[in-house]
Amino acid sequence: MDSRSYAFEGTRPSIDDEARVSREATLVGDVSVEANASVWPCAVLRGDVGPVEIGESAHVGDGAVLHASSAAAEAMIGHGAVLNDATVGTDALVGFNATLNSDVDLGAGSVVASGSVVPAGWDIPPNSFVRGVPAQVTPIEETSLDAEGISKRYASGAYSDLAGRHEELFEE
Repeated sequence: MDSRSYAFEGTRPSIDDEARVSREATLVGDVSVEANASVWPCAVLRGDVGPVEIGESAHVGDGAVLHASSAAAEAMIGHGAVLNDATVGTDALVGFNATLNSDVDLGAGSVVASGSVVPAGWDIPPNSFVRGVPAQVTPIEETSLDAEGISKRYASGAYSDLAGRHEELFEE
């Protein structure tokens, strides 16, 4: 067993055989990581007061912290992001160093800009662009963002492929 994978009250993290979890990530308690997902170095997934769920082909970047939170299939959690009791929908992206506070629900296909802070209790509709401190929400179609291009670049199989090319980083 990985030395940074810890049980909490008898529950151990569950990692699919096809997932990539860095030896330098910390997983505690009720954590599940699905196939083709990746969890990068220094990420902390803490499932003690509630589960942490990382969906198929979702990715958690270096130094991100997820406490009692979930990232659906093909979601991308950027480096240094902090999620506390938050839900990230399918194919959504949370940018570098963004914060999603308690009871935030980020809709599918949405993008949270780097450094943004989403206040507690927000329910963000699908296909939204979220930016600022505190965050402001705009429908993606009212912006110049290429949401499909962003998805292909960050939350697609390209990141799964990158994780697979790291021979030592994800070695057991």
